[in-house]
Amino acid sequence: MKKFVCNVCGYVYDPAEGDPDNGVAAGTAWEDVPEEWVCPLCSAPKEDFSEE
Repeated sequence: MKKFVCNVCGYVYDPAEGDPDNGVAAGTAWEDVPEEWVCPLCSAPKEDFSEE
C-alpha cells in the first residue's frame, strides 16, 4: 500500500500502521481514511497530503 506524506509537517501516513489513536485502524488504505481526518501532528486536512 502507498504511503502519504503531510505537505505541512512531513508526517507520513502508513496504511500498515493506520492512526489508531485517531480512529483509523491498521490496514486502512488512504482512500478509506475519513475525509474529516486530520494530520495527528499539525492538524492539516487530508487534502494537504501527497503520495510519498
